[in-house]
Amino acid sequence: MAIDTEPGTSGAPEAPPGTPPQQIVMRLWRGDASGGRFEDYRVEPQEGEVVLDVVHRIQATQAPDLAVRWNCKAGKCGSCSAEVNGRPVLMCMTRMSTLPIDKPITISPMRGFPTMRDLVTDVSYNFEVAKLIPAFKPRPRDPDGLYRMAQIDIDRGQEFHKCIECFLCQNVCHVIRDHEDNKPKYAGPRFFVRLAELEMHPLDTLDRRDYIRREMGLGLCNITKCCTEVCPEDIHITDNAIIPLKERVVDAHYDPLAWIGRKLTRRPIPLRAAQAWEYTGAAHAQPAAAGGTGAAHAQPAAAGGTGAPEDDPGSAAPERGSAPPEPGSAPPEPGSAPPEPGSAPPEPGSAPPEPGSGA
Repeated sequence: MAIDTEPGTSGAPEAPPGTPPQQIVMRLWRGDASGGRFEDYRVEPQEGEVVLDVVHRIQATQAPDLAVRWNCKAGKCGSCSAEVNGRPVLMCMTRMSTLPIDKPITISPMRGFPTMRDLVTDVSYNFEVAKLIPAFKPRPRDPDGLYRMAQIDIDRGQEFHKCIECFLCQNVCHVIRDHEDNKPKYAGPRFFVRLAELEMHPLDTLDRRDYIRREMGLGLCNITKCCTEVCPEDIHITDNAIIPLKERVVDAHYDPLAWIGRKLTRRPIPLRAAQAWEYTGAAHAQPAAAGGTGAAHAQPAAAGGTGAPEDDPGSAAPERGSAPPEPGSAPPEPGSAPPEPGSAPPEPGSAPPEPGSGA
């Protein structure tokens, strides 16, 4: 016989007066990088709680040494990411009333990152990848000192600004979740969102398409949309960021008409991977947390190199719509910043610019 229940009771029938409240079994992961196990804690349900509330109650009454990362408890800091019953979620945004209480509720750390202790994971890999993203480089201001953009261009990237860097999309992406060796060559969904935001910005002048293809590993993504499903901010990561990036990369490298057009108009090729270090704010490097050295791709000075990051021939970074160099002009110094569009050419005999100056 079916039992009618009030909304928010998770299907549990109302207890007769005087009956002790039903206890919930919370199964929490306890351990560190060397290993651990699940431990059960019994708590009484309270109305209106989220998972993080229950974890805090356990921490206050039963397990004072329980490690859990949190900050705002409002779904805006992205700190309390974990896996509840196997699904990556924010604990502060997951209501207990939405979970079945007739069996243990399992809470474990994000599986895609190394466990530090209990529910806390080491997400520093993401911060290292963020250092490798070529930064925003706007065009010069209009003659009246203002920037002007079409509203449709602003709306296109507005969705990407909602990212709170909870890294749930990074955690659930099977490219690195199931294949740790892909981390040094794969940026992940969160940073494809960042790259899409930069590439679609109407004022940005850098062309990162070759860099995205070679260094960020865009081709490894097979658009299963698992990142979109777990995003707490409802960002359409696959449809609005990753797929448009793939289309732009194809246009830049595999479209024969675009290739012919660049040859005829002498338009600059996309930013090479070896040039990108000038625009990342740090030397181009493999993330140390992902198996890299964290050091720049450079020839040591003691070995006959300059000690500066290696560059491909023609190291001046191209800009969208920038004019080609004058015939017979001297090549730029390795590591020098590209001239600002519309700037006056250097005086004959003047000293070359300092490496890394401007940008």
